[in-house]
Amino acid sequence: MINENDNTIIDILLFISVTLRQFAGNCSLTCEMSNKDNDRTGHAEPYMENRACIGNYEGDDMGHDLSSDTTIWDDAVALDRRHVFHTWHAQRNLHPEEIVGGHGSWLRFADGRDRLDLTSQQVNVNIGYQLPAVIAGIRKQAELLCTIGPDYANLARGRAASLVARRAPEGFDKVFFTNAGADANENAMRAARLVTGRDKIISSYRSYHGNTGSAISATGDWRRKPNDYARGHVHVFTPYLYRSEFSATTEQEECDRALRHLEHVIQFEGPDTIAAVLLESIPGTAGILIPPQDYFRGVREITRRYGILMITDEVMTGFGRTGFWMALDDYGYTPDIITFAKGCNSGYVPAGGVIMSHDVAAHFDDVVFPGGLTYSGHPLAMGAIVAAQEAMESEHIVDNAHDVGEKVLGPRLTALMDGHPKIGEIRGKGVFWAVEMVADRSSRKPLDDATMGAIVRAGHEIGVVIGVHANRIHVTPPCVITPDEAADGVDMLEKALKEAGC
Repeated sequence: MINENDNTIIDILLFISVTLRQFAGNCSLTCEMSNKDNDRTGHAEPYMENRACIGNYEGDDMGHDLSSDTTIWDDAVALDRRHVFHTWHAQRNLHPEEIVGGHGSWLRFADGRDRLDLTSQQVNVNIGYQLPAVIAGIRKQAELLCTIGPDYANLARGRAASLVARRAPEGFDKVFFTNAGADANENAMRAARLVTGRDKIISSYRSYHGNTGSAISATGDWRRKPNDYARGHVHVFTPYLYRSEFSATTEQEECDRALRHLEHVIQFEGPDTIAAVLLESIPGTAGILIPPQDYFRGVREITRRYGILMITDEVMTGFGRTGFWMALDDYGYTPDIITFAKGCNSGYVPAGGVIMSHDVAAHFDDVVFPGGLTYSGHPLAMGAIVAAQEAMESEHIVDNAHDVGEKVLGPRLTALMDGHPKIGEIRGKGVFWAVEMVADRSSRKPLDDATMGAIVRAGHEIGVVIGVHANRIHVTPPCVITPDEAADGVDMLEKALKEAGC
């Protein structure tokens, strides 16, 4: 399952290292890169041969002594715990697992075992691990030009913008590149505020839009509360029939009442104060909450009625995750701005962006857009986007995600409900599914954290990587997962449920 013959990433690192050393001849720090074999992967690793040089700097103003790191220089976990500050965690009791390789939908752990990944990491590895065509694209760009600023024209950047724009609705021709989804949403909100001259952004309580200033304030989950410093954010409830805020009993009731609620909030806030409504196509981290089919068309009608822009967040859902190039393709509406990130190149090199409709982009024809990033459209990220987009089309990866969801994941996950009474609801599409776990179906009380953790641990022992968010198991494998792998994944998930007493 793991392809160990591909040295291209190491080639890139060595190429960059050699280039840097050519310009560093006068530096006193001259640690050379070692080509010793790595016992776990068979690859040459760019580790320092003369480890005594670690932290051995001349002069008192050049850092501090870290020479003790020589004793753990080959220990990823020990180095991690000593020096890496992790996201979204209290640091003291972290025990990160080491990953040493991957291929397709599989990860190889430091214990030597291959495990089927049902998470796609941060729901971003749509094309799977180590896709040769994308690695080759990154290497080709690295050999040509590793970096160039956003002020210059660059062929990889232009091609990436064209390939991204062609997946958006008619009239979306301009792309502003960012480094991730958070700054994509940040700049989308900035553009909406500048175009309208208004301040407020309406978003959902059940949402996640990123960890930068306005993006985290637009977010609705717990992470907003300790970070809520940005102004001008209003939240509404969006459809979630299983836990309806509107006492709805049918999907149509949930849709109608959620739209009425949105319009009432707009009216009470004042339409002339609202720049945009920002919504995820399918709220992902919040629970993979599939909207009613008519919901977004209703939102679009309301926003047009009041002259408010509509921003669709496709950061998690874009580029194949739902079995469509964009999740909005399945809902029959056109927003004003679209944000994207994860799936555009599956995180092989960080990238994201904002796709602007003609009217939004035209506003800045003679007005400066007061936003920018040093690495906007970074050529290595752009090379990865070009290669990923071409591979996704030629290898029919989006079609595969659609078929696996419709023929394997949907039916097989739904069938689990018959034998597992702690499953409250199954929902999803493509390779984007949630298994909502409850203490019992009558109360719908969320299953406790301890049992959810036991499910994850059982899966790890069985050979599958399971992701949980609160009381939900999110089944979000790479879009390249085969039907047989998907069936095996559901079987392993069922074993984990049994091991955890569910």
